[in-house]
Amino acid sequence: MTSAPAVQDHAGFVVELEQFSGPLDLLLHLIREDELDITDLPIAKIADQFLAVINELGLNQAADYLEMAARLLRIKAQMLLPRRLEEDEWEDPRSELVRHLLEYQQIRELVDWLSRAAARRAEQFGRGFAPEPPAAPPAPLVIDLNDLLAAAERVIALIPEPVLHRVVPRPLDVEGATSRIEALLAERAEFGWRDVVGERAGIVDVLSSFIALLELAKRGALCLAQPEPFAPIVIRREPPREAA
Repeated sequence: MTSAPAVQDHAGFVVELEQFSGPLDLLLHLIREDELDITDLPIAKIADQFLAVINELGLNQAADYLEMAARLLRIKAQMLLPRRLEEDEWEDPRSELVRHLLEYQQIRELVDWLSRAAARRAEQFGRGFAPEPPAAPPAPLVIDLNDLLAAAERVIALIPEPVLHRVVPRPLDVEGATSRIEALLAERAEFGWRDVVGERAGIVDVLSSFIALLELAKRGALCLAQPEPFAPIVIRREPPREAA
């Protein structure tokens, strides 16, 4: 009897004790502690001890314990009353309480035996482990030829059609560009790239003029110069070479 009751709130009274639970358990504990005969209880002694314990533990508000205390006091009073001599059949007022105690004692012994058996079993056998069953394999695919063809047609319909670009070759006019450059060389000793291709030259004009410049530079008719990266190209007339 080492634990004190825990009061939850004013509306309800919750009793939590370590060694006994309920008034019968407490009464059985007192009987075992004093090694008393349960079939011949000294009711006065037990009643006094029971009242002292519930007062010590603060169980004066627990209805079950108060009911047992009142029952013990009633039995104690009945035991003190004198019996009449003409009463042949006298019923012991302790009989009902003794019967309840014996029944409760049997239940407690059974509970203790089951607890010990469970503890022994836990020491001998480990907890079983049942692995989860493996996942069922997927069901086989059942499809007929018509469904397969229909699915293939739907996939083909989603494929975008390729975009084809037709490339038409455009011939370069290197001869015409060469003629223009030679005409400029005849008029000027130095001119720029814009003078050769013009303001709105197309890709064909640019390529034709560039190839013509490289060819004339190879012949020695002109020289190409660019003062710095990305600067305009300067074209200079080369003086004619003297014959050896």
